[in-house]
Amino acid sequence: MAQNDLTIGPYSLPNRLFLAPMAGVTDRPFRQLCRRLGAGMAVSEMITANKALWASKKSLLRANHDGEPEPRSVQIAGADPQMMAEAARHNVDQGAHIIDINMGCPAKKVCNVMAGSALLQNEKLVAEIVESVVNAVDVPVTLKIRTGWDRDNRNGTTIARIAEDAGIQALAVHGRTRADAYKGDAEYDTIADIKSRIQIPVIANGDITSPQKALEVLNKTGADGLMIGRGAQGNPWIFRQILHFLDSGELLPEPEVTEIKQVLIEHLQNLYDFYGDYTGVRMARKHIAWYSKGLRNGNAFRQQMNQFEQPQQQLRFTREFFEQIQEQQDSQAA
Repeated sequence: MAQNDLTIGPYSLPNRLFLAPMAGVTDRPFRQLCRRLGAGMAVSEMITANKALWASKKSLLRANHDGEPEPRSVQIAGADPQMMAEAARHNVDQGAHIIDINMGCPAKKVCNVMAGSALLQNEKLVAEIVESVVNAVDVPVTLKIRTGWDRDNRNGTTIARIAEDAGIQALAVHGRTRADAYKGDAEYDTIADIKSRIQIPVIANGDITSPQKALEVLNKTGADGLMIGRGAQGNPWIFRQILHFLDSGELLPEPEVTEIKQVLIEHLQNLYDFYGDYTGVRMARKHIAWYSKGLRNGNAFRQQMNQFEQPQQQLRFTREFFEQIQEQQDSQAA
């Protein structure tokens, strides 16, 4: 089932698993890693529609897709239809194959400027933004939403119809309202209702943390694809595991310690190359924390890691930590 075709415009994706856009997480090194380990598509971090910020170092890095496989999907965020249209054109000129509109981010700094999921309060403005962006570019436009603004205002189905009518070519739905942020359980019944009312592909998002949960969400929602965000943090293998389970019904074994060490070290080196040493070390800290979660002595490892300022210190300590785990496993097996 995992290999069924999912197409967005002219692009036929290798499978139906998406890496969700996450600010400060889904940079180019992480997107490339998740694609390599099975994600069919990886959406970029959110890029602001504010033209004044496009030349900032942060925006330029977020828009960097060198060496990424097609199609490259770039997410834009803003609340002004004309600025959003201009941002879409700009990013297509920079190499985006798909433009994704953010109406799902619950972050206060985004919602306070009436962008992200705050837009769900204003259906008229939603229509103006999606029409403006779709008309501005010749590439497919997709949309990411939540189920509504709050539990009394679950208007995801209305927004979905507006999006389809405007020419949106795929819809990702996080199964929570803006007010819920990341609390409580994702509402798969609402996603199922949205899916039943529109013809364009619907991608279910929220709490997909295992192969078994992936199958459950597909069955409950009838969605065309799955989008994984926090479940991939420190666990890029989740894509490979889900694909195998959906295809065969069998669970892959967890990655060996040697593979975790190898992937993490390669990830760290890519972060240093991408950001430079100073920022790379700081970006690496959260990834190191996620990779080591649940491992023996992981807490002490993370605390020590946060003291290091140089890439070589992080790399050396990572190698030593995982070699120690491997030695413990070997001695227990002997």
